Parts: sequence; C-alpha cells; structure tokens
Amino acid sequence: MQVATQVREMRRGRHMSQRQLAARMQVPRTYISKIENGKAIPTLGSLERLADALEVGMHQLVRDSRSAREEEVSAILADPFLAEIAAVLPCLDSLHRTLLSGAVRDAATGRRRTA
Repeated sequence: MQVATQVREMRRGRHMSQRQLAARMQVPRTYISKIENGKAIPTLGSLERLADALEVGMHQLVRDSRSAREEEVSAILADPFLAEIAAVLPCLDSLHRTLLSGAVRDAATGRRRTA
C-alpha cells in the first residue's frame, strides 16, 4: 500500500490528473487508478516508468514511513542553526526547554519578552 500512497501524493503534489500521468507512462488511466487504490502492484519496469513520469527517483516511490522520517530529520539537521539547537537539547532540563521554546516562538512572531 505504501507505493499506492506515494504515487497518489506525488501525482497530486504535481497537480497532475491520473490521465496525465497515464499519458506520460503510455498506459491506460485505469492502470494508474488501480495502482493508487492498491488493486495493482506495479512491476519493476512500471515503477521505473512511474518514477520517470513523476520526475522522482524510484526509491521515493518505495520508501517506507521510517525512511521518509529519516529524510525529514536529515533535511532539518542540514540547517546549521537547527543542528546546533538539536545538539544542545539533550543537555537541557524541562524548564530550560520550555524557556528556549518560548524565546524561539517569540522571536519568530516578533514579540519581545519583558522582565
């Protein structure tokens, strides 16, 4: 089912209809529908054509939720500021975490703290 969800989300994210994706793959629209509804399991060749049609790597179509989360964490930690905060967080107690969270939220919204 993971492939079905990935295909549907990627297609919709690219504002493509099933018909448009099917045309890019040169398959009937009903085949795309069956894939997205989990009623057809694409072959390796179909996965390659799907990836090409969606302009993504094939690994993105077959990734599970764990690998998706790992990619999200890696993207977040690629930001030097966020990586520095992530390294310090384990050293903070709950009070200091709350204070840090509030300060960041205030800075993001433009509010100033008063003593």
